[in-house]
Amino acid sequence: MKYKRILLKLSGESLMGDKQFGIDNTRLMQYAQQIKETLATGVQMAIVIGGGNIFRGVQAEQGGMERTQGDYMGMLATMINSMALQSALESIGIQTRLQSAIEMKSIAEPFIKRRAVRHLEKGRIVIFGAGTGNPFFTTDTAASLRAIEIDADIILKGTRVDGIYTADPEKDPTATKYQSVTFNEVYEKGLNVMDMTAFTLCNENKLPIIVFDMNKEGNLMRLIQGEEVGTLVTF
Repeated sequence: MKYKRILLKLSGESLMGDKQFGIDNTRLMQYAQQIKETLATGVQMAIVIGGGNIFRGVQAEQGGMERTQGDYMGMLATMINSMALQSALESIGIQTRLQSAIEMKSIAEPFIKRRAVRHLEKGRIVIFGAGTGNPFFTTDTAASLRAIEIDADIILKGTRVDGIYTADPEKDPTATKYQSVTFNEVYEKGLNVMDMTAFTLCNENKLPIIVFDMNKEGNLMRLIQGEEVGTLVTF
């Protein structure tokens, strides 16, 4: 096993499956099964999931809503997704704990680093909801921050594409994929990996990132076993 402790970052949009909005239960269960198989290897796993399938604060601002209010609404959207994933995991026998950056006593523990690490050590999956708890920060930044706090070995960013390309492969058929790329190259070439705050946090704390296609079954397990999947961002 290549990694002892990982943080898996999922986009909210990935939960939509073929839908235009909301949560596709089939996709949710596919993810849960992949996570269960991976957990069986003994790896410790924390998860951060976005809320873009339900609400995006940035889009709300474009529509005339105050950004701060929109961002808090986005944080609540991440909690809905986190609860859905928690429910899916527990339905197949995986112990989970949901920790929220905003206090929600009835549905989640508050984020406490020591408690999160203890859960991980006991083999539970910890889902971190509500972003960082602050407006103007994305769930990518929350993922980077939590990964550093719990001393994760790597961030695995599950997306709809199978790595980092020279251009958007969905728009440019000539785009070519990087097997690996350095943090400096990402800055120099303006590649889109994470938002810059999140990316800089990883760079400054020497935390590598792998961008991979979470929708291809088996990819998560292959990564954990040390196979080259997706694109590695390293130093």
